[in-house]
Amino acid sequence: MINKEQIPQKKVKGLSVEQVKHIAKLARIELTEQEKKKFTKEFSAILDYIERLKSCDTSKVEPMAQVTGLENITRQDQAKPQKPEVKCQILEGVPKKKGDYIKVKAVL
Repeated sequence: MINKEQIPQKKVKGLSVEQVKHIAKLARIELTEQEKKKFTKEFSAILDYIERLKSCDTSKVEPMAQVTGLENITRQDQAKPQKPEVKCQILEGVPKKKGDYIKVKAVL
């Protein structure tokens, strides 16, 4: 665990109101003048914290993707055999079909 005192207090130049306006435009959100001033301070504080984190020595820390140790458990994607009458009932209730398959719009 790192104490706050161990992290150098290097300040970065804060964002300007114009830069916050530009970020808001890119995010397609409208901000009031009060919100622009608020986010100028908050974004600057976030950037300051990132600069502080950059100065931490992580050479002895092992890289990791997640901390819980959980792994994905997957199964084979296999269709279960159905009785022919169940299959016919299902296909009767669909708006579009092609042979024994339900036809749907492409999902991309």
